[in-house]
Amino acid sequence: MNYKILVVEDQEEISNIVAKYIINEGYSCLVAKDGFVALDYFSKHEFHLILLDVMMPGIDGFEVLKEIRKISEIPIIMLTAKQSEIDRLNGFSVGADDYVVKPFSVRELMSRIKAILKRVYKSSNEIVYTHEELSLHIKSMKLFKNEQEIEITASEYSLLYALFSNKNQVLTREQLINLAFGADYEDYDRNIDSYIKRIRQKIEDDPKYPKLLITKYGAGYIFGGKKV
Repeated sequence: MNYKILVVEDQEEISNIVAKYIINEGYSCLVAKDGFVALDYFSKHEFHLILLDVMMPGIDGFEVLKEIRKISEIPIIMLTAKQSEIDRLNGFSVGADDYVVKPFSVRELMSRIKAILKRVYKSSNEIVYTHEELSLHIKSMKLFKNEQEIEITASEYSLLYALFSNKNQVLTREQLINLAFGADYEDYDRNIDSYIKRIRQKIEDDPKYPKLLITKYGAGYIFGGKKV
């Protein structure tokens, strides 16, 4: 199975070796040299696992982990030169799946990667975005609320994918159209409002008073954001 792994490591010597082993296993690999680049890659690509260094310029691995955990349960292995128990517990509390201390055996690291991929994905190639009780399954194009599947159309999935991928950001109708349907969309902009209404009927406890998908009047919509 062609798993795709994001390696976030500012030391080129380490990232080159790890990437080489990943590719030799038949997986795809993308390398980010800092946390900002990692978050940019994560917003544009679909990954199955992340190797995340703790100490990096710009923003550290813990902050990157927190941002990713806001929208995804993708497996994340932390890489660190710190050996204290407090640091490891900090990583696990934020949402890390495993912790590898430098210097490490790349073969052992690959064994950990294989074990996590096997456990999480089994025979599936699924990627899941989450927010509170909602989970959007990317490969199968399915939506779940409290682990119960909710029927959605292809258009509703496209809009939900755009919203999950840009959580806590105000998106105008035009931005939603471009993200969900592309620049060739030929329907009326206001049809987005109808889609939003139908999605609210499916995801909100009380669609008349939405808490997950909020309207910012005069601007657009926010998924996961606070009403302003």
